[in-house]
Amino acid sequence: MIEAFHLRKTFGELTAVSDVTLDVGPGEIVALLGPNGAGKTTTVRMLAAILRPTGGSARVAGYDVETQPIAVRQRVGLLTEFPGLYNRMTAWDYLRFFAGLQGVPPALERARAEALLRRFDLWEARSLPLGDFSKGMRQKVALARALLHDPPVLLLDEPTSAMDPAGARQVRALIRELKEAGRAILLCTHNLVEAEELADRIAILRLGKTIAFDRPGELRRKLLGPPVMEVRLAGPLDGVTEAVARLAEVVEQGTDWFRYRAPEPQRLNPRVVRLLGELGAQVVTVHEVPRSLEEVYLRLIDAGEEALSETEALLWRKGGAVAVEWGKAP
Repeated sequence: MIEAFHLRKTFGELTAVSDVTLDVGPGEIVALLGPNGAGKTTTVRMLAAILRPTGGSARVAGYDVETQPIAVRQRVGLLTEFPGLYNRMTAWDYLRFFAGLQGVPPALERARAEALLRRFDLWEARSLPLGDFSKGMRQKVALARALLHDPPVLLLDEPTSAMDPAGARQVRALIRELKEAGRAILLCTHNLVEAEELADRIAILRLGKTIAFDRPGELRRKLLGPPVMEVRLAGPLDGVTEAVARLAEVVEQGTDWFRYRAPEPQRLNPRVVRLLGELGAQVVTVHEVPRSLEEVYLRLIDAGEEALSETEALLWRKGGAVAVEWGKAP
């Protein structure tokens, strides 16, 4: 539903996007991450056919963003980072006005506007001017506007920005529902916990370029190494780690716990637990040590240029999602 290949955008001597390659399929959420100035917003605007690419190509819902921009806009629901609202209009009038602009049949305008206002708990405030809305309420109205014409593709830039926890949870639940309904969703966010919770794949931009694109688990494995397992016993170790070290690399230990690397957890973990039982050790818990998306992100963003080049080669050439799917090396 979204295909971008070597997208580039310059403004005079400024290069905002130098080389962005990614794809999003139906029923998939891809999170687009990167520091301020990495090119995320410019990329979204090109995919929405608002900005014309300087180079590269992109297709959205089967249409070329450069040669078929109107068809692209008809099929995209866009939430920008700073959505402009008409402050003197009521929420009800605003949504009905945009429903008409987006080609929603007159018979459906009222029903769609009401359903979305109720979904976002804004129905009781429908007659208030938007200028009186809080930031979180305004964000909900902007998201409702993006959904009015039931688009197959959603480009969402910080959809939960300025929302309270309840509102953010509500929006995340809706995004999951839209995914289950087959929508292709590109999600720009600085909230790494939210990205890891929602996204099927992660694209990370730095200096206008895609430097990583894969599933969160694969990014962790490639950048942070094999999973690390932690075992806690009912009593002191009493030298059991020396025996375990013959099966796995023990990386850390305390008085009643130890950690080891598990390149193949399904094969290795049962062997470790069985060995501990044979040694008479009472196992309390065995679990994988959590490794957050933040660790992956910061390692990539903080890497020097030489280290980054080596990392890019690892991430793209060993099963990079776009390279495999398109049969081309980005």
